[in-house]
Amino acid sequence: MPIHEKSLIRPENLREQESLDIDGIDVSGPWSTFIESRVVNDYNENLEDEVSAFPGGSLIHRCWQCGACTNSCTVNAINPDFNPRFWIYLVRLGMEQELIRDKDIIWQCVSCHKCTHVCPRDVEPEGVMKALSHWLEYKGHTPKSNSMHFDEEFYSQVLKTGKIEEGRVIRNYFNRTSQPLFQNWLIRMVKGMIRGLPFVLMIKMGIATLLRPKTRNWKASSDAISEYLDERVEERNSVINRTDQQEGKHGQE
Repeated sequence: MPIHEKSLIRPENLREQESLDIDGIDVSGPWSTFIESRVVNDYNENLEDEVSAFPGGSLIHRCWQCGACTNSCTVNAINPDFNPRFWIYLVRLGMEQELIRDKDIIWQCVSCHKCTHVCPRDVEPEGVMKALSHWLEYKGHTPKSNSMHFDEEFYSQVLKTGKIEEGRVIRNYFNRTSQPLFQNWLIRMVKGMIRGLPFVLMIKMGIATLLRPKTRNWKASSDAISEYLDERVEERNSVINRTDQQEGKHGQE
């Protein structure tokens, strides 16, 4: 899975000779640009297993580097440095430190699912981006991003009630991320809802906000989901702990 794009080579690894003559031929400037060789000392042979252990990352092994995900990516169209294909490549090679260098933009995935729809191998790149974000946070490389806080608030409400009450999700999300509740975009949206929604529907939404109704007989479903999530977390921690122990053993050797 070779990567040839110059844009993916770190500028500090490029060397250009200002003045170079070879057999009487001037090859100065761009003609003499070389990629500085380096010894790979950040290899993590278990990196793919670690990322695969997080929800969304289990199909990363299917990737054949066609680039469909990056070509269709909403964020890449705005920021070319956002490159799902390249990050999947790094994960599968075990290039952990190279991956960490992009830790501040990996979480910017907007979950538009364009990449998932066009992927010919059903890798579900959107899920891989989520798995990478959670892996970075779990390993202590980044704090929880706002998108992670939103995900946690969303599924915790589903787990408790079997329903989604948007107002409560937004309030709790703002509280988690220390954002003010009264924001201009939210005020405009509420005004639009007041003008456009039927009065009876708004009353029902208000009651739902206060009473927090649950889906009928939801406890059994909630318990089953909780048990499944606990099993997945145990499996994930087992994989991460095992790889950490192996890395520690290699370090001692």
